[in-house]
Amino acid sequence: MTTPGTNGRRYRRRAVVRGVLRVLAAAGLAVDAAVHARLAGQYDAVTASVSEGDLFRVEAAAASLAVLLVLLWRHRIGDAFAWLVAAGGLAALLLYRYVDVGAHGPLPDMYEPVWSTDKLTAVWAQAVAVLALTALLASRRTGRERGTPTAGRAQ
Repeated sequence: MTTPGTNGRRYRRRAVVRGVLRVLAAAGLAVDAAVHARLAGQYDAVTASVSEGDLFRVEAAAASLAVLLVLLWRHRIGDAFAWLVAAGGLAALLLYRYVDVGAHGPLPDMYEPVWSTDKLTAVWAQAVAVLALTALLASRRTGRERGTPTAGRAQ
């Protein structure tokens, strides 16, 4: 049997956990954006139709937008976008670290088989963001399912 205050405490606890997950995701994405923005100029020389520096700038911009969406919009679509940015960046980083894909179409050959401090920082930041966003997206349910006062409101 639940007491009248049980649902309120459970809701507050869940809100705190979700807030912590949002801060972790935003922090990971912000670090990802900062690393890529700072390194972009160093990779302008690696080109095909598009330079690796330009791709770093796109990653930095997408991660920056994702930070804003996660912290300010707080909607599952923004969370999904942020997850895609973090997971895509992590996948690309690991792929080009371990596999010599070569140049394909407009993409330059980005194979770099070494671990630098910046690369490790970006990997950890993206991994933290992916894990936090995965938990955040997996915990999405409507208020009615949770039995909270926000029943029926879009989350």
